[in-house]
Amino acid sequence: MMSQRTPPQPPIPECTGVPGLDEVLAGGLPAGHLYLVEGTPGAGKTTLGLQFLLQGRALGQKGLYVTLSETSDELAQGALSHGWDLEDIEIFDLVSDEGLSADAEQSILNPSDFELGETIRSVMALVERVQPERVVFDSLSELRLLSQNPLRYRRQILALKRFFLTQRCTVLMLDDKSASEGDMHLHSIAHGVIHLEQNTHTYGPDKRRLRVVKLRGVKFREGEHDFNLDRGGLKVFSRLVANEHGREHASATVSSGNAELDRLLGGGLTPGSNLLFAGPAGVGKTTTAVCCARADIQRGGKAAFFLFDEGIKTLLMRSRALGLDVEQDISAGQLILHTIDPAEISAGQFSHRVRDAVERQGVSTVVIDTLNAYLVAMPGSNFLMLQMHELLTYLNLQGVTTILVLSQHGLSGDVPNDVDLSYLSDSMLQFRYFEARGRLLKAMTVIKSRASAHASTIHQFRLGPSGLEIGEALTDFEGVMAGLPRYRGRTSLLGDAEQA
Repeated sequence: MMSQRTPPQPPIPECTGVPGLDEVLAGGLPAGHLYLVEGTPGAGKTTLGLQFLLQGRALGQKGLYVTLSETSDELAQGALSHGWDLEDIEIFDLVSDEGLSADAEQSILNPSDFELGETIRSVMALVERVQPERVVFDSLSELRLLSQNPLRYRRQILALKRFFLTQRCTVLMLDDKSASEGDMHLHSIAHGVIHLEQNTHTYGPDKRRLRVVKLRGVKFREGEHDFNLDRGGLKVFSRLVANEHGREHASATVSSGNAELDRLLGGGLTPGSNLLFAGPAGVGKTTTAVCCARADIQRGGKAAFFLFDEGIKTLLMRSRALGLDVEQDISAGQLILHTIDPAEISAGQFSHRVRDAVERQGVSTVVIDTLNAYLVAMPGSNFLMLQMHELLTYLNLQGVTTILVLSQHGLSGDVPNDVDLSYLSDSMLQFRYFEARGRLLKAMTVIKSRASAHASTIHQFRLGPSGLEIGEALTDFEGVMAGLPRYRGRTSLLGDAEQA
């Protein structure tokens, strides 16, 4: 009678030690396999490898770093720049002082290690002696040069893979992509492939992205994920998938803080929806957003402003002049202000900042000011639409009231947009300048509201010491939204009594 074979158990995922990367990998790298980490020089491969070994050390696992491209001193200096020490991590340095001398013209490796077979055997002997659970091999370009032909190179990598499998090591092999285009030998051999990309054709710091090309047996998160390389190592910002973050929330309308604005919006602001404020510069979009945020704060909520254009001091000074005591809200921790430099941040990093404000700080109102500057942080308009759609969907599912501020060019007449996001917004409040009775006045109207039956009238408004003041409908004017009004009656305007 034949005995039943025990079905193989899936390997336990091992934490990589890179914040955010395990989320992309659905828990980490399955133990006991060989993985390829590829990218051009400077992309962050060595740093990722060190973080992988340091995480293993924290878990009580032995680590081994085999280097053919950097000396052990260079590795130690690189680790020190991140505030790390490599104590208890074995470093096998195949680069020697003798090999770098003037007498060694053939190779940077010792004469005894010049042949590929000798190099591979020395690595195997070291692994058998140290018995590491995590290994980083840096880099494969030297092995590729020693192999001299693809067939021999593939055979040696296969031999290493089988050897590491018998030793039950989890191995990261780093490759600088010095091979010719289309060389997929390593991709087919490795259990998983992580690709690091560094975009140097941008203003400000280089933008870096990570993509998991394959990971056998794991439903990983596909697509590109932004990451930073800074002191402390890599930090990955996994691509936001909004439908993974839904939660129950109230849907009854709440006040914007102004009764007349509530009436125009069909009852007020709806949690779990977004409102677009569009208009020329200086018309009052940001101040109106501050009024809405303070109304939420007065109900016991929290609000977060993400300021791309305006500084915090300017916002505080203007709010103080209008009688909006936001400094008290900031001191109480109910209003959180973030200044964002579009040149210094990626779209993925910004999404994670918003998520942190919502999930960790309990924010119920989010203001993004302005979308024009947010566009600068994006790699292209197609990404802008997709990433903004995902972010807005996420905020809606979280029950957050989102206010988007869009600055339009010009003061009157045709006012074009940098980008049209009106179709993504649930509601849209349009601001305009217009001229009447020798004065430059301001008007607003609700263009659309998916959540309620909104008013279609156009109203004058102004900002003063008492905050936002909205006048009666401009029924005797035509062409107000075009900035070229024609007066056909005696509609009372805000300020008429003051000039009488």
